[in-house]
Amino acid sequence: MLYRLIRLIRKELQALLGSKQGRMMLMMPVILQTAIFPFAATLEVKNASLAIYNQDDGKAGRELVERLSHTAAFTHILMVHSQQELNDIIDTQRALVAVVVPMDLSRQLSKRLPSKIQMVVDGRRSNSGQIASAYALQVVNDFGKELGAKPVASITLRNLYNPNLEYKWHVLPSLVAIITTIGCLIVTALSVAREREEGTFDQLLVSPLTPAYIMAGKAIPGVMVACIQGSFIASVAHWIYGVPFTGSLLLLFAGMVGYGLALAGVGLFISSVSATQQQAFLGVFCFMTPAVMLSGYVAPIENMPLFLQWVAHLNPLTYFILILKGVFLKGLGFAGAWPYIWPLLCIAFGSLTSALYLFRRHIA
Repeated sequence: MLYRLIRLIRKELQALLGSKQGRMMLMMPVILQTAIFPFAATLEVKNASLAIYNQDDGKAGRELVERLSHTAAFTHILMVHSQQELNDIIDTQRALVAVVVPMDLSRQLSKRLPSKIQMVVDGRRSNSGQIASAYALQVVNDFGKELGAKPVASITLRNLYNPNLEYKWHVLPSLVAIITTIGCLIVTALSVAREREEGTFDQLLVSPLTPAYIMAGKAIPGVMVACIQGSFIASVAHWIYGVPFTGSLLLLFAGMVGYGLALAGVGLFISSVSATQQQAFLGVFCFMTPAVMLSGYVAPIENMPLFLQWVAHLNPLTYFILILKGVFLKGLGFAGAWPYIWPLLCIAFGSLTSALYLFRRHIA
């Protein structure tokens, strides 16, 4: 029986790699997304536009404008001369942030009195606006300290695991999970649907293999693809993009296998209910988008409604991203990873069991 299972796995791999289209489908998304995502999927604010409305003719106003103009995050400085002009610049998105310097700034600071500086942020680009306004606020605070406006308390900031807040260190470990998801789901979701379209499904059913062995023969190639693609992206992240790898390589592969099994169950479930490969493709993307959104990659799970938080805890991508970030940045070991591994294994067992049940029901 083991020999027949190996032959079925070999048949699946030949169906995937036997055509140029199949090879391109597995290789090109990995290469393109690894090359593009670290630069495109970033929340860093660079080359932003800053509008400045300086109503103060004194030395302090001119000094503050000069410092804001030389901030690295703002490469385009727009000087405005009225409130209406400032509103028009924000309205037409020519500036992300605007700073309004009051006319009494120099006089108030010379008397060691506080002065209010207004900052206007384009709320349509809330994330970028908040980050850019933080850069401008830092310049204003440093300027105030130099003039003797001492804060009540001094805060020393230290970023653990990512000292310089390199955004690639956040994107690339998560990218291992996202691209692995696409590859494994497509391989497994198309397997049974392809057999139906090609008319070989009935031949597979009359073979000596039981439904469980048939499902295993369809799942294992997907897990293999997930491990190969994940290993490639992890290697590129470490050796080319310079993301540190501080954890266990064995734990990384254990997480890939567990995650691959969970995805294989989801993919086979989709494939079992799909009559054509086109339906299977649609099913993959119907699962993919919510899985990424609910994984904590885009937004923290704690910010979601309680119902979606429960759904997120049933999402295998949630746990695999935590394992990846822990292995890359935190030096995570098996003891620390166990709270993420056992839910992943439970999801894998549930998805594979559901797929097997549905498969048996359809052939009964």
